[in-house]
Amino acid sequence: MAANNRRMSGKKGAQVGSGGQRRKGLEGKGPTPPAEMRKKHKKNRIATAKAKQAARRPAPRGRGGKGTSEMVVGRNPVVEALREGVPASTLYVQQFIDNDERVREALQLAADRGGINLMEAPRPELDRMTNGLNHQGLVLQVPPYEYAHPEDLAAAAADAGEDPLIVALDGVTDPRNLGAVVRSVSAFGGHGVVVPERRAAGMTAGAWKTSAGTAARTPVARATNLTRALEAYKKAGIVVVGLAADGEAELGDLQALDGPVVIVVGSEGKGLSRLVGETCDFRVRIPMPGGAESLNAGVAAGIVLYEAAGRRG
Repeated sequence: MAANNRRMSGKKGAQVGSGGQRRKGLEGKGPTPPAEMRKKHKKNRIATAKAKQAARRPAPRGRGGKGTSEMVVGRNPVVEALREGVPASTLYVQQFIDNDERVREALQLAADRGGINLMEAPRPELDRMTNGLNHQGLVLQVPPYEYAHPEDLAAAAADAGEDPLIVALDGVTDPRNLGAVVRSVSAFGGHGVVVPERRAAGMTAGAWKTSAGTAARTPVARATNLTRALEAYKKAGIVVVGLAADGEAELGDLQALDGPVVIVVGSEGKGLSRLVGETCDFRVRIPMPGGAESLNAGVAAGIVLYEAAGRRG
């Protein structure tokens, strides 16, 4: 008994509990980040070196030229872009970022796809890269799109033993309309889309998303001068058909859709430009019993492509 008393004599009474103060220390920190995101890991050093080399390397120029790179910023936009298969070269993640569900999904999608460098950067650097936009700690770099040349589209049709079915856009500036047209061209067996180099929508991340992945297999060509590109198509035996609300013929009466054809779609407000309209072999209208004044480029192109695909069987 005496021994027990000696052992307990050092006790200072009731001990105060932690009161939950250590609970946060016991909580997990989420899944382990990919090797590319862990400092001092070999894969992190390799990914960093590759990203620096890519930034210094001059971009090769194709026949149709290249667009400019862009940044997708914000957690939801980055996750949506990765889900839709938008091409990406680097995913930048802010240091000490709150690891929520969207951040984890972005990292997982980038890791699953492969070929995307994962870079950790301090917030001031991301602020500088995005010109102060609300990036929320996630920035996705989309590489420049490599455009085809207008001649490539006709050549691809010839290689496949098919009559060319091409859509050209005149004055369409909304990337979502371009993406919708690319999707329709892919759905109805077309051979590509031609856009002017200036004052026109290009293959941005928004266009890629609207195309629902079809931009990966449907080429987009860029023409320095759309009128000259259409004249070159005409010399190659391809009929140029322009869509116009005041067109001389109705779509259903046009026999040219049976053969090699370029369908030219203008902007929703202004329609075809004067020079492009004069270059067309035919100007046709889409009958609209409902009385709508015009259709956007994506819808108009889809209607004509459906008609052409039906005639080609």
